[in-house]
Amino acid sequence: MKFRNCLSMILPMLLLHLFTGCSDNSGEGIENLIPVSGSVGNEVVLYEANPRVFAQSNALAAITTRLDEIKSLGTTVLWLMPIYEQGVENAVGSPYCVKDYKKLSPEYGTMDDVKTLVAEAHEKGMRVIFDWVANHTSWDNAWIQNKTWYTQDAGGNIISPEGMGWADVADLNYDNADMRAAMLEAMKYWIETVDIDGYRCDYAEGVPHDFWQQAIKELKAIKGDELLMLAEGGESALFADGFDLVYGWNFAQELQDVFAGKSTLSALYKVHNQEYKGIPTGKQRLRYSTNHDLAAEKSPLEVYKNERGAMAAFVISSMLGGTPLIYSSQEIAYDRPLSFFEYTSIDWSSNAAYLNEYKQLMQIYDSSATLREGILKTYETGNVASFYYKNEENGLLVMVNTTDEMLTVKTPIERAGDGMKNLMTGEVIILPMALSLEPYQYYIWEKE
Repeated sequence: MKFRNCLSMILPMLLLHLFTGCSDNSGEGIENLIPVSGSVGNEVVLYEANPRVFAQSNALAAITTRLDEIKSLGTTVLWLMPIYEQGVENAVGSPYCVKDYKKLSPEYGTMDDVKTLVAEAHEKGMRVIFDWVANHTSWDNAWIQNKTWYTQDAGGNIISPEGMGWADVADLNYDNADMRAAMLEAMKYWIETVDIDGYRCDYAEGVPHDFWQQAIKELKAIKGDELLMLAEGGESALFADGFDLVYGWNFAQELQDVFAGKSTLSALYKVHNQEYKGIPTGKQRLRYSTNHDLAAEKSPLEVYKNERGAMAAFVISSMLGGTPLIYSSQEIAYDRPLSFFEYTSIDWSSNAAYLNEYKQLMQIYDSSATLREGILKTYETGNVASFYYKNEENGLLVMVNTTDEMLTVKTPIERAGDGMKNLMTGEVIILPMALSLEPYQYYIWEKE
């Protein structure tokens, strides 16, 4: 009897050793017990709309016609890149060079167009936020007449933001109370006039914390709990200013390094954990595999090697925890750098299968309370990202090959033998002790 009990304990260990002999992680630790982020429940999915990829003129109306498609990606918040009147003096074509904070650029449409877009988005259950550029203005902005509203050098000359290389813009002086009041009044204008729901604040770390604290407090007094504020920055202190969302700079860079073979998934998990350390309840980091800055340099297909690599990276960025971001063009695998200084014609029907895969992934995200609210655990499975969410009733396992090679890896040992349903295909399996994954293949399983 004792001999049988001994065999029953040894046999599974022998089988596990047999399976892992062909694994690419050569017996590395199976389970990473570091608590990556705990519960990171989140109801927000952001879609960043670059007007210049929707139409060469009347882009706001063009975006409005695509709201159902944008909504089908799970979007709950539509972020519009800057649509204000742009400067001409010293300009290079950047929409972040604002001539008039209260005036739309006519290339995008009219006030009626933007009001219609916001109203229809609200009817479809989406909030709308504008991009806000509070650190600087164009050189031909009317504010430039008030010289003390701008930062000056020792000779009394207005300067561009130091160390940034942005010669097309002039740096604002937040020591000036009148400038601050005008900035806040301009921010209130769009909420009161168009009924937008908040702002994505460009270069938020270039603006004093006490301004953001005042601005967010006063904007919330107008908009209430519907106000959503996203900071382009990495400092955790921005949460204390009142921002709901803050960029995950380090995570995005680490994700690229993992797919380039320059870093490890252990390092990615560590960065994820660090970015969530001490975050107040209800606040989130923005998670993305690309955005307008990254896509302007390289297409996701270049960064992550091909379409499948780009999809694999998106699965990790959207499923590992945080607020997912989709940048207009990535959902159809646009394969070239995409400058937001120029117009680019996008054929939204060019890659229907890829688009449908995005829709299916985000439907899973939207419908899975386990994924959005469960407790997260990560595992060491070589170059395959493996993480598991669990709540009181369900479990959800995600595994993603981050390489362009076929990999055979150990499954997380505590998950081996579980009945699992593939949420992408509907197939039900008993999870084996080892799995082979095609280049950039991923699985999303729900525990049966």
